[in-house]
Amino acid sequence: MVAARRLIRPVLRRLRRALGPLSGPWLGLVLAAAVGVLGALAVAGFRALLFGTESLLVQASGGHLVAAADRLPPVHRLLAPAFGALAAGLLLWLARRAPVVPGGPPVRHQGDYIEAVAIGDGRLDARAGPLKAGASLLVVSTGGAVGREGAMVLLAALLASGIGRLLGPVTDLRLLVSSGAAAGLAAAYHAPLAGAMFVAEILLGSLALARLGPVVVAAVMAHATTIALGGSATLYTVPPLALPGAAQAAPLVVLGLAGGLLGAGLLRWLEAARGLFIASRLPLPLAFLLGGLVVGALSLARPEVWGNGYSSIQQQLETTPAWQWLAAVLAFKLVAVAATTGSGAPGGVFTPTLFVGAAVGGLAAAAAAGIGLPAAAAPVYTLVGMAVLLAGTTHAPVMAALMVFEISGQYALLPVLLAACVLATLVSRRLHPRSVYGVEAAEAPDPRP
Repeated sequence: MVAARRLIRPVLRRLRRALGPLSGPWLGLVLAAAVGVLGALAVAGFRALLFGTESLLVQASGGHLVAAADRLPPVHRLLAPAFGALAAGLLLWLARRAPVVPGGPPVRHQGDYIEAVAIGDGRLDARAGPLKAGASLLVVSTGGAVGREGAMVLLAALLASGIGRLLGPVTDLRLLVSSGAAAGLAAAYHAPLAGAMFVAEILLGSLALARLGPVVVAAVMAHATTIALGGSATLYTVPPLALPGAAQAAPLVVLGLAGGLLGAGLLRWLEAARGLFIASRLPLPLAFLLGGLVVGALSLARPEVWGNGYSSIQQQLETTPAWQWLAAVLAFKLVAVAATTGSGAPGGVFTPTLFVGAAVGGLAAAAAAGIGLPAAAAPVYTLVGMAVLLAGTTHAPVMAALMVFEISGQYALLPVLLAACVLATLVSRRLHPRSVYGVEAAEAPDPRP
């Protein structure tokens, strides 16, 4: 370790001298561009590792966990999420019991980039962050009903924090970590604009050019790197959709209002699940195990509960499933997500929320057609449902609208998406003032499941 530091110090001194002539704003843009590229590489590396682990453990191909669950024997389908969650719980439990390194620097934000930016100084724990990402990999690769993208964003933010701490006081650490988070989100979802707006609306709470510029540069560089590595321009494949007419847009406005109600309801549902697990006072590994067993048991009836919901969303966008199938999968998935996140298992709720919104949109399309309303095409309802549920849980309407526009490539729907997301956010904020990220109050504990 001492020898490594001796080798690194001269490199850092040369790098600081090279960056010295740059003024504050220009230095921020240069570092943001570097963080964007490195963040995209971190996301690509984690995705490759995750897909390899899924192939090894559950014979999944290319991240398609639902198809893998459908092929597995019932016993394997039941136990895989439980064993993966148990392994993740043991990893985090043992890490918490490990002795602290004497003389180590105090770090307050145990791998949580949102707290580090919103109420801290941008310092991320270089030990806790990778452990959390590793535990998330174990949960996701064995069918846990959480998103894989949360760990990707965390790794990109962690990398940015490490770069900023190495360079020292010449950097704005909070802004650099924000840029890393934007890069991670842009690379994970192929959505640079939404990645930048996520940081602006949720982390920084500011659209000032001095703060937003580096974030945008990082997100764009991450997206460009992802495309250069062979990624597609959009996350989902959707045929071109026309802008709904005035009569067709009216039900979509109602869907925006419903999205606010359901977004607040989803937040309360996840909080209630987390409260039950906390009240049980189970040790961490056993809580994770119980959550995994619930997912495994549900998957015996509906393999669609495995994973983050990506495959099911793509199926809805390509076909028009029967409303009975949508209702059943939605009900099972809500329980699975609550069991996984409520147990405390690490993972994102971003894509699961998109799945809930897609199912709600599909059910709304079926209802509109059933009562004879002049309804838009079913995929339009699916996309609007995704946007309004995301807005209702994050309280970030512009980010939610841009996210769904970018992951689908449907520019024509952007006016409808923006209007519906604003309505959803207004309703949800009235019913549940705290978003899923809970960064409004500096002293509040992290409410995320």
